[in-house]
Amino acid sequence: MGKIIVGLDIGTTKIACFVGRKNEHGKIEILSMGKTESLGVMRGMVSNIEKTIQSIDGAVKEAEERIEGELDIKSVNVGIAGQHIKSIQHRGIYTRSNIETEISQSDINRLVDDMYKMAMPPGEQIITVLPQEYIIDNEQGIKDPIGMSGVRLEANFHIITGNIGASLNIHKCVERTGLKVKDIILEPIASADAVLTEEEKEAGVVLVDIGGGTTDVAIFHEGIIRHTAVIPFGGNVITEDIKEGCAIMKRQAEKLKQKFGSALASESQENEVVAIPGLRGRAPKEITLRNLASIIQARMEEIIDLVHYEIRNSGFDKKLIGGIVVTGGGAQLKHTTQLFEYITGMDSRIGYPTEHLANTNNEAIKSPMYATGIGLVHKGFEDLERMARTNSESEVAGSGDVKTHSNKTRGSFFDSMIKRGKTWFVDED
Repeated sequence: MGKIIVGLDIGTTKIACFVGRKNEHGKIEILSMGKTESLGVMRGMVSNIEKTIQSIDGAVKEAEERIEGELDIKSVNVGIAGQHIKSIQHRGIYTRSNIETEISQSDINRLVDDMYKMAMPPGEQIITVLPQEYIIDNEQGIKDPIGMSGVRLEANFHIITGNIGASLNIHKCVERTGLKVKDIILEPIASADAVLTEEEKEAGVVLVDIGGGTTDVAIFHEGIIRHTAVIPFGGNVITEDIKEGCAIMKRQAEKLKQKFGSALASESQENEVVAIPGLRGRAPKEITLRNLASIIQARMEEIIDLVHYEIRNSGFDKKLIGGIVVTGGGAQLKHTTQLFEYITGMDSRIGYPTEHLANTNNEAIKSPMYATGIGLVHKGFEDLERMARTNSESEVAGSGDVKTHSNKTRGSFFDSMIKRGKTWFVDED
């Protein structure tokens, strides 16, 4: 069957498990998928351990059962989001001891490892370190330094930080289902991998992933990630607004939003009416689609205003030729891109997770709501290729003690978090 990577998207509304492999053309084939309702997650963070464990277990078992023959999932790449996520910019420096050798992946790994040793405020931990551009002996603007010569290797890094407790809770939920966390990846980074083209990243583009609990933003320019942010509003807030504004049940509000919802009230006719069944013994409730769209548009405008603020705050608002790519479950709302264009003045399109996906007859997998899960699988294969390059360099050098930022390193990162979490509950005598 070849090498298998599993992505686990722990969202506010759903938990989805994707099993994928790479074909001979370098495209990802999704072999199986399992999905369950997310019962223990609120705004991207675990709020109920037991319910989250049940949902994860259900999604993983469904993915295993869908594959002919036996598939036993052992480890997963997990996405992380939530309003606790922050990003900082930092520069790292590494002085090489041997100028006669070329800069290798091992040198870059050493530089990245040093970033993970940065001192952080209490309760926070570095989740991901993303190199932006490299400087070799004061020569700036280098995107790929491998194979070049130089003594002083520097890099500008985009560092993602998050709450230790939030990461520990995700780790705990996954491990208690009998799985191992291979890596924790920021969800907008995974979604960007699934829906953005390299050309868009080079030109400058904003990825907006509208999930159930949060809206994630990632800004790229010249092929480099420049800014990330998490907005604590998503599709669930819109559902709550419909529930309150129309005085109906939450499940009815969700169905109403999915089937008849629109982000532009002007696109709905005043005489279009939908009837909602009343509670036992009560008459049906009639709701005009113009009124429904007005409720949705008011909340969507608030979300888009916050996205626009993050775009301006990044300092790249005048350089984003690629405009905005909207993905996630919220992108399925009618006229969403038109509202984005009206408020931001930037070109917009819906992002489908087909950029690295092999042709498939399963159209459901191509839905924007699965962008994060498919992106997690793709990131897993990227990590495998990076590790393979490092290992081949070690073999060529004839040395087995090259320090790399591998899965083993990442595992010790989680181990240190778990140990630190335990010490919080030890009485100090």
